[in-house]
Amino acid sequence: MAKGKRFSDIIKEDQPVLVDFYATWCGPCKMMQPILTETANKVGAKAKIIKIDVDKNPMAASNFQVKSVPTLILFQKGKVVWRKAGVVQSHELVEIINKQSATQT
Repeated sequence: MAKGKRFSDIIKEDQPVLVDFYATWCGPCKMMQPILTETANKVGAKAKIIKIDVDKNPMAASNFQVKSVPTLILFQKGKVVWRKAGVVQSHELVEIINKQSATQT
């Protein structure tokens, strides 16, 4: 996550922000890392992708009712516009981000 910026400020930006709520001990969460890297490469500046460790940031996880990891939430101007628990493939993430980016223009 960007140094000096608070989570609540980052998710309020105009640009869509995909948040991966994860845990270091979670096997499926480890599977998400290459998927998120591929997604970031495909969407470029259309969206920001950040990771939040639920063990280090329990308040953020609690505020958004994250009950299992990984949980991916896409924010737009501070609002949840999409969420899904479990491993999500890159093509689905790219489609969701592109759709959301198109609605912001």
